[in-house]
Amino acid sequence: MPSPTGPLLNCGAWAGFRDTGKTAKHFDIAITDGSLDVQRRQAQIDQEAALDGFYVLRTPVPDGQLDAAGVVTAYKNLKYVERDFRHIKADDLDLRPVFHRLEERVRSHVLICMLACYLVWHLRRTWAPLTFTDEHPPQPASPVAPARRSPAAQAKASRQHDEHGRPYYSFRGLPAHLATLTRNDVRFAGTTTTVPMLTEPASAQREAFDLIGAPIPLTLK
Repeated sequence: MPSPTGPLLNCGAWAGFRDTGKTAKHFDIAITDGSLDVQRRQAQIDQEAALDGFYVLRTPVPDGQLDAAGVVTAYKNLKYVERDFRHIKADDLDLRPVFHRLEERVRSHVLICMLACYLVWHLRRTWAPLTFTDEHPPQPASPVAPARRSPAAQAKASRQHDEHGRPYYSFRGLPAHLATLTRNDVRFAGTTTTVPMLTEPASAQREAFDLIGAPIPLTLK
């Protein structure tokens, strides 16, 4: 393929070419003082094209311990690990930044955050009837099949309310609703009398504590 604009310009352009698309491996390039010749490695291109759109997962675990379906399932379950690390570091538990200098205090801080993450895992499962969480997600016939929601979860998303007219919550929205349970000290104008008053729990708030088997922590003494 002779250069239409001169050998030096063309050869220099190819010599400084950045292979941002990782395609140079598919070409044989021959540059001389007066020409530039490019040939496609067609057999290699066809071999790679046969895998276009596919993930290839490799593992050192023997087939007897983890079959192909198990490998794919384990890989897909990494999304839960990534979600929990995100919650630990930033979203909910604020592990970072760490304001400790001593090693044992850093370890203690991380341990507390891990225990809190474990508690959140249990709460997601226990509070599922009050949230949009799919309580009984259908098991796909194949680990590579698209994930689907159960009819009950689809009904939650479409109706937005349960049979008693109570709204469903996101998992983060339910603790925010529980945070409205307060104890207030009311002082009447012109007096020194203070009367403690408790917020009346809504039915969803009562059920949230019933599901975890704990009383509502608001009392008057």
